[in-house]
Amino acid sequence: MTSAMSNFASRLESAIGVSHVSADPSVCSEYVVDELTPSAVAKPASAGEVAEIVRFAALEKLSLIPCGHRTKLQIGMPPSRYDVALDMTALDQIAHYDPGDLTVSVDAGANFNDLAAPLYQQKQFLPLSVPFYFESTIGGIIASGVDSSLRHSYGTARDFLIGAEFVDGTGRLCKSGGRVVKNVTGYDLHKLLIGSLGTLAVITRLNFRTFPAAPSRRGFVVSFPAPENALAFGHLVEKSPLAPASIDVVSPQLLQLFLEAEKNSPEPPAAPLQGKFPGDSWHLCGSIEGTSEVCDRASSEFTRIAALPEAKHSQLITLNETEGADLWHYLGQSVPLLLEACSEAAVFKIAILPSRLAPLLTRACGVVYFALLPQAGEYTRPDHVHRLAKPTLSVFSLCASENAYATLPWCPTQLKREVNVWGLDFVAPASGRPASGSALLGATPPVPLPNLALMRGLKAAFDPQNVFAQGRFLG
Repeated sequence: MTSAMSNFASRLESAIGVSHVSADPSVCSEYVVDELTPSAVAKPASAGEVAEIVRFAALEKLSLIPCGHRTKLQIGMPPSRYDVALDMTALDQIAHYDPGDLTVSVDAGANFNDLAAPLYQQKQFLPLSVPFYFESTIGGIIASGVDSSLRHSYGTARDFLIGAEFVDGTGRLCKSGGRVVKNVTGYDLHKLLIGSLGTLAVITRLNFRTFPAAPSRRGFVVSFPAPENALAFGHLVEKSPLAPASIDVVSPQLLQLFLEAEKNSPEPPAAPLQGKFPGDSWHLCGSIEGTSEVCDRASSEFTRIAALPEAKHSQLITLNETEGADLWHYLGQSVPLLLEACSEAAVFKIAILPSRLAPLLTRACGVVYFALLPQAGEYTRPDHVHRLAKPTLSVFSLCASENAYATLPWCPTQLKREVNVWGLDFVAPASGRPASGSALLGATPPVPLPNLALMRGLKAAFDPQNVFAQGRFLG
């Protein structure tokens, strides 16, 4: 492997320049994925250079992992092999922007903030305010499949990603979709790249439909003594004439993280959260976007709903755009705050029908982020991760019983060696119900999910030699 890497580095240096390739251990250590360090880092500056690197890797039977600013590289199973980190951040241009047509084409390595600025100047935006969005690249946001609470009104990336350019596992330059909204030619293969974690192809460019920015925004926080009251109020909002841009339910523990972040912020908050909300309550946070008249009507409607007998023991606070800015920032960055509070946290993402949400919480728009946080000093115990495996499997089992789909995007690497972070990777033959980790618990031996063959077929079609991110998806 050493000679292959030496040959790889020298050939790439001649193809894309010495400054774009490094086998320096100190550089490679910055690209670690689940305790695996690549032997080389390649930083192409064009789609053609990406294709050249992939072709060479396929020829030499090397494994590549595409990456951007590496904020979400810990999502997925540990790689079974990792030879080369493919750093895409040099592909960082906005290739085409037509404000009148509400479309934009941007290179995969562009920083989300660098794209948001020109859109803001045209009073437009992309609803991709996902965790770590300050540091995230556009390609990383799409490849990770992480979305924001704005999915409630704008949908997920599947609804506004209209095309993509990418390099498949043979080094071929490919296109799917187009640059205009009305393009309906062919299959939407580009949507398969969403959440693929770089296992199917290397994304080089993405085309989006943009959205007009609302002229005004209003926030509403309704506090309750119990989670079922907050969820019941959410159902009342859904039945009302209101059309919220977002609805989030915040636990007392998460609110405390927000207050800690506010206290430790280097800049004073525009409107402090401290003392504004009861610390021992559950909070339903809703936002309305539109004209000032729309926001005023929404304020009246929220007040009316909060006064209904069904809205038990509620306390309503209305926030203007400035007052709510910090709160909604913290809502969008809840996962980074959790991981900052405890790097050993196990953070689940649970997708469930809204009607099943209350039973799950007691034993949002149907997406729950749930974290298992060890007590102070607990994660220093040698058996900490092993002890965490049992409640993790219990969460998967409970979600399966409620017809929910649970994954574990963020958790310690050691935990990934005991459980599959994708959760529903097996089906127990007796009940037909997903039962992740049932083999670990001594249950009847499971069989693969019916769609596993289809997923492997897609992988083989896009990446026939398994060049990309070996083992990260499904393990």
